[in-house]
Amino acid sequence: MQLTRDKITEIFYLIDEFCLQFDKSISNHSLGNQAKRKPRMSHSEVITIVVMFHYGAFKNLKHFYLHYIKEHLFADFPNTVSYNRFVELVQSTALPMTLFLKTCCLGQCTGISFIDSTPIRVCKNKRIPRHKVFDGLAQRGKSTMGYFFGFKLHFVINDKGEILNFVLTPGNTDDREPLKDKRFIEKLKGKLYADKGYISQQLTEVLFVDGLHLITQIRNNMKNVFMEMKDKIMLRKRSVIETINDELKNICSIEHSRHRSFGNFVTNLISGLIAYCFFPKKPAIKYEVIRTDQIALF
Repeated sequence: MQLTRDKITEIFYLIDEFCLQFDKSISNHSLGNQAKRKPRMSHSEVITIVVMFHYGAFKNLKHFYLHYIKEHLFADFPNTVSYNRFVELVQSTALPMTLFLKTCCLGQCTGISFIDSTPIRVCKNKRIPRHKVFDGLAQRGKSTMGYFFGFKLHFVINDKGEILNFVLTPGNTDDREPLKDKRFIEKLKGKLYADKGYISQQLTEVLFVDGLHLITQIRNNMKNVFMEMKDKIMLRKRSVIETINDELKNICSIEHSRHRSFGNFVTNLISGLIAYCFFPKKPAIKYEVIRTDQIALF
């Protein structure tokens, strides 16, 4: 995405307004004496720079900070620090960054939702035995592209391409596990479309009682089921969430194998999701509802 001056101003304004309220709330509920010396760069400046990095599809944070921010945008960020200090400040913003994403960036449920999971690899398969950074956290898992070592990002979108909710789990977690958490689905309603990995009669019945209709594709060895024609069409439109997976990894760069700490991994993932939420044009589906009694044999 093209990083314009207006977009930089928009990102900074929203983040700064949130950080002002966040700092005020923290100071009112803090115990003991607070640090007398504040960092040169504020939380809003640090978060804005990291979100700009992911929004502009840059690949090297050090080059972006030293040669783009400090040289071309010095008038906008006059209090820049050294790169090593900047990396420390980025990890200290994990909490406000996550709260900003959860409270200000997620979309609203429209009654049509899609769910999927995507692997977040933290190293290549041949380096798994000697990997130490995520020891005890990341796990081996399997996706449609083969085995991997890392985590799974489960997320839900609406028909406009907006992210409704997300959760990060170890790589060996079943895709259906997040749907068993009430906090993950509390804002969802209507119909939820998924792939074959979410097939579960018991889970479908539980979600239906909570007002959420889980609709999945069927396997080749399953009996045919009747469903409305619009549901069959929506299952074909489920590729929109695969497009979002591709944008998150190739444009927002939420996945790479150069992490040196779990804090760096989390801030990279969260800032990438925030950058996607600022995209002016997201993958979406266009449809027109025509009420009929037609059903289809799937």
